[in-house]
Amino acid sequence: MNVPNKLTITRLLISLLIVILLLFPFDRLNFSFYSFFVGNVLINLKYVIAGVLFIIASLTDFLDGYIARKYGLITNTGKMLDAIADKVLVNSVLIVLASQGFINALIPVVIVLRDIIVNAIKMEAASKGKVVAAIKSGKVKTASLMIGITLVFFNNLPFELINLRVADFLLYFATIMSIISMIEYYNMNKLLIYDGKK
Repeated sequence: MNVPNKLTITRLLISLLIVILLLFPFDRLNFSFYSFFVGNVLINLKYVIAGVLFIIASLTDFLDGYIARKYGLITNTGKMLDAIADKVLVNSVLIVLASQGFINALIPVVIVLRDIIVNAIKMEAASKGKVVAAIKSGKVKTASLMIGITLVFFNNLPFELINLRVADFLLYFATIMSIISMIEYYNMNKLLIYDGKK
């Protein structure tokens, strides 16, 4: 268990903590989080805490890859854990935010379906001895999602103060990029998928 893998597991645990924080019925325990105004924007402390945790988890996503590449600590286990942790962090939070009415439900539906299709392409390629590397459009999608989600947690501040829906823009942009990256993955590997060789 090297340092990058420990960071990845930390990201997975933080992701689960965020989901529990967002879904736990605190009101049944007669507990409510403090709310306050920033300008005319109402902020709930629960979502601020979730946002801070999400930022920390997102930073571990950068750090584990950086450390693994710099010190030659890339392993198959690490790649698998990293992929799982990324999906748990982003997709679960998107689903929860949609269920609570913060974002359009179309966003997690498209993102999750895209991930299923891309993962199927990667598995098929792997079964024929080819490793499918991450592509630029996929990285742009992920970065846009993470920034957009962070802004949602903070009620789109500071942009909400000047009526700029930056969070919405980034999430819809990421959704479009997810479709584009899915098509690129397919086009890059379609000959391998249909060649009939194992």
